[in-house]
Amino acid sequence: MKMRKLGVLVALSIYILSLQAQSNFQSRVVTDTVYSEVLKTKRAYTVYLPKSSEHNKEKSYPVLYLLHGMWEKNDVWANRGYVKDVMDCLTESGEACEMIIVTPDAGGGDPNIYQNGYFDMAGWKYETFFFKEFLPFIEERYRVIGDKQHRAIAGLSMGGGGATGYGQRHAGMFCAVYAMSALMDIPEEGAARFDDPNGKLAVLTRSVIEKSCVKYVMSSNEERKAELRSVAWFVDCGDDDFLLDRNIEFFRAMRGANIPCQFRVRDGGHTWEYWHSALYTCLPFVSRMYHGLSFTQIK
Repeated sequence: MKMRKLGVLVALSIYILSLQAQSNFQSRVVTDTVYSEVLKTKRAYTVYLPKSSEHNKEKSYPVLYLLHGMWEKNDVWANRGYVKDVMDCLTESGEACEMIIVTPDAGGGDPNIYQNGYFDMAGWKYETFFFKEFLPFIEERYRVIGDKQHRAIAGLSMGGGGATGYGQRHAGMFCAVYAMSALMDIPEEGAARFDDPNGKLAVLTRSVIEKSCVKYVMSSNEERKAELRSVAWFVDCGDDDFLLDRNIEFFRAMRGANIPCQFRVRDGGHTWEYWHSALYTCLPFVSRMYHGLSFTQIK
């Protein structure tokens, strides 16, 4: 009888120690680099890894690619957007599911000096790099489920336009797009204001005009519209944002094409305060899409 009680106590102690060990695990943010044959250079990236990934080595996760804006780089969503704190809070409350969040580096620094942008352009085939090299690398290295239903993309400003453009031209890759204060288009005269038409900022500006998210919708045939309807779209822009008109134009084009798109105009401008707060909507939104739910359904 004493031996049996001792066995029960040992088993209970092991169970309690196991629970304590699991409770000590934390989500992590790591930064690393990958060499690109397309770009002929190393590119940095930052990854958020959920809490359970430390103690459950068999579990795979949905993935969100989270794109930064102009002048910025891969670690800005962690350092200024506080994505780890927001994600930990939302998973703890059950408002978002655990996921891997990846922020690549699409330039950073002064775009007059450094290459910037998410689209292919002269001397900078970034979109080719992203889909041919970066995305496969990430989804092989980390425990990503790796299908359309469990892959989403979001971004702010230049990254919001990048996320939207990627969702349009690669609709078979993403279940959801969340665009914040997005650079959806630039008026045609925008590229003419540069003294050097071959300067890096002028080239970047032309790439945005050529990849206009608004014109893509307006020029779509029925087959392309059907592809766009396979993606859940959410546009979020502040009422004081200088890109608000471009976001309204995009939403009107989507409505005109009968492509469902959530559109929110909140109080705020083109600021990190706005983008940080947007995560509290973005992360639950993509979580619902991973689970195949509509925008109005509760996870």
